Amino acid sequence: MNRNEIEPEEFQKSITNELDIVKNRVRNLIGSSNWAEEGRYKEAILRNVIRRFLPSYLSLGTGFIIRKNNQDTKISRQIDIIVYDNTIPVLFSEGNFVITTYKNVKAIIEVKTKISNHDLHESINKSKENGKLIKKEIFNGIFSYEYNDGIESDSIDNALKNTEGYVNHLSLGKDIFIKFWRNVDRNRLSPPINDCEADFYNIYKLEGLSFSYFISNLINMTCDKKIDDRWWFLFPIEGTKENYRKRIICL
Repeated sequence: MNRNEIEPEEFQKSITNELDIVKNRVRNLIGSSNWAEEGRYKEAILRNVIRRFLPSYLSLGTGFIIRKNNQDTKISRQIDIIVYDNTIPVLFSEGNFVITTYKNVKAIIEVKTKISNHDLHESINKSKENGKLIKKEIFNGIFSYEYNDGIESDSIDNALKNTEGYVNHLSLGKDIFIKFWRNVDRNRLSPPINDCEADFYNIYKLEGLSFSYFISNLINMTCDKKIDDRWWFLFPIEGTKENYRKRIICL
């Protein structure tokens, strides 16, 4: 190999491999004796990996978001990962735990150790509820380390059709990546979407790249500056990931 040649796809796959290896360490030690602790550990693993790639003005925590309008105060359900602009003060913080208002929130993520098509409804409803409280377009994702079901499922269709577009990125295990698109995007994709005139989800099978594409989309949506100079690095599939599109869910 040319010494100057770089392999962004292999680098991105190494992120998946790292997450896969590290997540098993606690399980190998405690087995199934304390799944709650394992879940919190896996949230911390993902936070640490994401933190490496974000600019210094963005911080990550876990906690709650508050929105107050006149006499009406709404509090989110607990959010596994909150990405927020740390140049705007939070209401409270202690370690990784934060309580803040919606204004400085850039992304929210629900983290699961393992998810099935049946469980997807509950996770989507929680993420949608939190997204409605924030009321602005942010990265709203569901990340599951493991996924053993098939993508040809009415459960997936029904769950995604219930999102109202509030949940926009899902990583189901290391291979399955799901992204929400607006109707205006359908003709700029290659190949274009010809059989849906509404907003839609694309389901992709990206061998070993689901985790990294989830994180890369997070970076793209949360950074204030354009990052098109590193598109080749963040999204390294040759040609386009649309070649790996397996299903379209029309809303």
